[in-house]
Amino acid sequence: MVRITFNRQLCKGCGLCAEFCPRGIITRGEEFNAQGFLSFSAVPGGRCTGCGACALMCPEVAIEIIHPEETRGLAV
Repeated sequence: MVRITFNRQLCKGCGLCAEFCPRGIITRGEEFNAQGFLSFSAVPGGRCTGCGACALMCPEVAIEIIHPEETRGLAV
């Protein structure tokens, strides 16, 4: 399963990630970050395909897409 991580402290709430998500699984959060912005996050179980459109569009580079194969073989 693909995992999306958001650095909420970097997010400025522009919404480009949600606008360009082809699955529509990214939504605005309800809590403010330290800068006073409402950050975004992915809906749990939202069936992310890992296309990376959200990360590509984020001007703050606040989104990371983690594919399961990237974690194989790594020591825990």
